[in-house]
Amino acid sequence: MEHLTPQIIADVTGGKFVGDETMRGIRVVGAVRDNREVKQENLFVCIPGARVDGHSYAIKAFESGAACCLAERIIPDANGPYVLVESTLESIKLIGAHYRSLFSIPVVGITGSVGKTTAKELVAAALGAKLNVLKTKENLNNELGVPLTLLSLSEKHHAAVIEMGISDFGEMGRLAEMVRPDIFIMTKIGYAHLKELGDLNGVLRAKTEAFAYMNPDGIALLNGDDELLRGYDPGIRKITFGLGENNDFRAANIRGEGTSAVSCDIVSKAGSFPVRIPSYGNHLAVLAAAAAAVGSLLGITNDEISRGLQTFVPVDGRANICATESITLIDDCYNANPNSVKAALSSLSELPSRRVAILGDMLNLGAQSDELHHDIGVFAAENLVDCLICCGDRSAEIFSGYRSVSGNPAYHYTNKADLESALPGLINSGDTVLVKASNGMRFEELLPILKGMKNSATLGGA
Repeated sequence: MEHLTPQIIADVTGGKFVGDETMRGIRVVGAVRDNREVKQENLFVCIPGARVDGHSYAIKAFESGAACCLAERIIPDANGPYVLVESTLESIKLIGAHYRSLFSIPVVGITGSVGKTTAKELVAAALGAKLNVLKTKENLNNELGVPLTLLSLSEKHHAAVIEMGISDFGEMGRLAEMVRPDIFIMTKIGYAHLKELGDLNGVLRAKTEAFAYMNPDGIALLNGDDELLRGYDPGIRKITFGLGENNDFRAANIRGEGTSAVSCDIVSKAGSFPVRIPSYGNHLAVLAAAAAAVGSLLGITNDEISRGLQTFVPVDGRANICATESITLIDDCYNANPNSVKAALSSLSELPSRRVAILGDMLNLGAQSDELHHDIGVFAAENLVDCLICCGDRSAEIFSGYRSVSGNPAYHYTNKADLESALPGLINSGDTVLVKASNGMRFEELLPILKGMKNSATLGGA
């Protein structure tokens, strides 16, 4: 297989090679934007930022073993070759697309307003029982992270599972142009990035840009329980997954095992088979049906799919369970929109202990923000939340919605410092505590406080 070189990078990007002429053809393997992550033969991408400029770390990258740098300006005293381009961000996308074109392995793209990271992990787990799978790491799902992920492909991989996240029109098209997915999963059309996308139809239009970059033999794997996706024609073969009986692959007989696991049967025209996912949340069953569909399409047996799903591990900040000395903590604070918060509250309602929800603002919801926050409060009350704790300007509407339905304890704080001071007096020993908000609320800062509640003597009695 053709490997990358500084000369190929220059050719693909239209950039200028700078350095020792004998190094035009050296091998370049993988790419990073953080000099602390550099490995031998890497391409170091100098991304200029508001606070940190990658060009300042080019020399250190070379010292750590980088084979080449991608830069927007001259690197004084460079101790290695680099390619000079107009925009490193635009250029890394060109490199990622070129490198992806060198592989004929099946590539699965995943998007959705909720559940795309979990779906990515489940699909990779199902395939991993038989195949060596490259999957998106952490949150590298945007126009910089996707090409960096693609550049991690190697001859050892049999398949790739690429998460694709967007916030505006045009982004999905640019991502799909790089990824060229053979199978494209859409988990849900939900209330996310409404400030930019307007409404649910706008979300649908933005995410379905991908289909223009799929070959005619590609497969659209869509959530058939979603009203907009159920009726959508992608112009290619369509397979549905979900809970409804009309889906091609569906999860049935869902059984939660507290916070330790979820079991269900995967049903299709070929029959049914049981799976068990060692993690919390009944919503996992729907995404397991999608993972099973991908496995089936790629020749993975039912037994292999079931065995693969047993290896699933949730990503940090997404329904991670931490049993402290005093409480059961559900860390779901990576991000939040109305659909994901409702899914988290539904799963919380299945648990037997006193259920406490600590919820913060859901950002970027546009003109519908107040209505959607209020609806979450009502939903929390209807789904057996015993104590609601809210923080942030917008979450005042969550508090209001909850109080309109429930007489259970409820609290609202405008700033996180006040919430942090009050927390020990609001939590009881034995509580199950869900923490969820949009990234911008930085609710991960609450976790050390909650984990540090050592015994009932330090807790309140709300």
